[in-house]
Amino acid sequence: MPARSGRLEKRIQLAFPVEISTLRDPSATERTSTENVCSLGVRVVSERRKELNERLMVRSFVGDLRTVARVVYCQRLSDGRFGVGMQFLGIGTKWKADSGAGLAEH
Repeated sequence: MPARSGRLEKRIQLAFPVEISTLRDPSATERTSTENVCSLGVRVVSERRKELNERLMVRSFVGDLRTVARVVYCQRLSDGRFGVGMQFLGIGTKWKADSGAGLAEH
């Protein structure tokens, strides 16, 4: 049987502010926002390139999401920033598209 590739579930477009930081240097934070989300992860836009499989702390400014995520891809965007796809490690999150916070529960 062939190995599955691609997303396990559909993402929804949802933008809300988050802070990301590396586990190596938690004081080096970047404020950014999500572009799309699913219960397993998020895509954010970053000013800095991220390494494949790098572990990042993700914290929402609204709600109480605070979790470690693994970088699954990092692609350079036309404006010089980077689209970063991350998979949550250890939790699943339910999102509400009509919520200003975006977080229903986790």
